[in-house]
Amino acid sequence: MDKVIKFGTDGWRAVIAEDFTFDNVRACAQGVANYLSRAKLAERGLVIGYDTRFASEDFAAAAAEVIAGNKIKVTLCSKAAPTPVISYAVTATKSAGGIIITASHNTGRWNGFKFKDEAGTSAPSEVAAEIEKNANEVLSKDKVKRLSLAEGLNNRLITYLDPDPAYFKQLKRLVDLETIRRSHLKVIADSMYGAGIGYFKELLKGGKIEVTEINNERNPCFPEIQPEPIAKNLTKLSKRVREQKADVGLANDGDADRIGVIDEKGNFLNQHQVFALLALYFLEARGERGAIVETLTDTTMLQILGKQFDVPVYETPVGFKYVAPMMIEKNALIGGEESGGYGFRGHIPERDGILAGLYFLDLMIKTGKTPSQLLDYLFSKVGPHYYDRIDVDISPDERRMLSNKLAKGSVSSVAGIKVARLDTTDGYKYYLTDDSWLLIRLSGTEPLIRIYAEGYTTEQVQKLLDGGKKLLGV
Repeated sequence: MDKVIKFGTDGWRAVIAEDFTFDNVRACAQGVANYLSRAKLAERGLVIGYDTRFASEDFAAAAAEVIAGNKIKVTLCSKAAPTPVISYAVTATKSAGGIIITASHNTGRWNGFKFKDEAGTSAPSEVAAEIEKNANEVLSKDKVKRLSLAEGLNNRLITYLDPDPAYFKQLKRLVDLETIRRSHLKVIADSMYGAGIGYFKELLKGGKIEVTEINNERNPCFPEIQPEPIAKNLTKLSKRVREQKADVGLANDGDADRIGVIDEKGNFLNQHQVFALLALYFLEARGERGAIVETLTDTTMLQILGKQFDVPVYETPVGFKYVAPMMIEKNALIGGEESGGYGFRGHIPERDGILAGLYFLDLMIKTGKTPSQLLDYLFSKVGPHYYDRIDVDISPDERRMLSNKLAKGSVSSVAGIKVARLDTTDGYKYYLTDDSWLLIRLSGTEPLIRIYAEGYTTEQVQKLLDGGKKLLGV
């Protein structure tokens, strides 16, 4: 039997009413229950939360009924919440893990099922594989245990929780919110119709800072945008920053585990630049020391900063499920990935777009610099670096064909620059002799092939991307 449910780099995602159905969500929940029982973790209970997508609360309730049907206690979030807020609730309640109904940055047709472990981070590959196997076996045998939501609430197997208070208390420990509130910064926050609606405004209310929100009502269609905080989706935020003469624009994706930044001129700071600036914030502005963890798709600027501040930089395959264990093992200062998701020491080993945004505001205050001035300062330390990514839609047949083509091909140069070495840890990363690079990899969450490039000018980056397309013949 072909697998109906397949976990990618961060859980299972599918199109609503095609594969993302109540029956399949229940099968996933039963797969989690079977894992918890086998691992002897069931007594600690489970947190279940959800985002603002279509029927997410109903899918979450369906999952809760299954977990409760297995006599495992459920802490069910009483409202839609960001992934990092729900993940923190796992640790705050000392639960065995958490289920989150979200498809993150995907379009409105999609929804998803994430499982977080007891640390609040993405489940290790072996755990995800076990849950996937369990879920598909459940589908084939139709063995799902259920207890109605009403009955679960009545016998206290299911209890509701507002996850915000504990999360807000945690953020107050990590960042000086009072100093940010006292600043005269003018901030535009774009919630992209997602789970992050209202969080920056609530956390920073009561001071001199001015926070204005856009796209701040629930709309599962995500009109005119895909809820991913990259340049093409932030034109409205960019325009609003310019019109209102704001100091900065901050955007979160659909489940608010990522951050996007628009500078005071309306220009987008790419995720590599933000990652490097946040690393510089901890290393220089706060004077802290610790390892940096990046993925294959991240910037060489981090390697340069690591050498300058004498801290190690570790590289992992793509996906925060690889970054988080390395962060824990090395007690890393910061870990992140190209998508704009960053995790921080002292917090859960999980991406947090809200905390990342607060840290960026604190960086502006501590340095007295605008975002564009911060970028200039970064480049003065590491040299100019530019980056871009293109996504190419592919069918399953094309996926197999292109994968075979890459495996069989031998590449000596890209865009006229010689290849120094090839890394096939996760895709095909061509390190070039001038220290620029090109990476081609199949997405773990969507039917896409992604082409990434970093170079020293925007023109060079475009040539590298064109070179990648030429290699693929697309």
